[in-house]
Amino acid sequence: MTPVTSGPVAPAERGETRIADRVVAKIAGQAAREALRGNQRDADPPRATVSIHQDRARVRVSVELGYPTDIGRQCGAVRRRVTERVEGLTGMTVPEVAVQVEKLRVATGRTQGRAR
Repeated sequence: MTPVTSGPVAPAERGETRIADRVVAKIAGQAAREALRGNQRDADPPRATVSIHQDRARVRVSVELGYPTDIGRQCGAVRRRVTERVEGLTGMTVPEVAVQVEKLRVATGRTQGRAR
């Protein structure tokens, strides 16, 4: 029978948890989608790539935005939400979130087909 020890386990004996880059990228992409909710009806979903070094994750997110929109406000919302979610769910520090606007999509439906 193996003896059961009580008390704290030394850090070296606890092991470590590694979170794959693609998992962090998935979290970042979902967070960007959440930040743009209501603005993404016909848009392609955001795509994210991540570079992880130790406990720091640098994130790059590509998004498609509706036009007209306040691009700076939308990108700021994406940066804040991605940072919040990645840090909260992984415990990593996110020193950089680069948001790349891939495409501006003109709203359809309301303005098309109107006579002037």
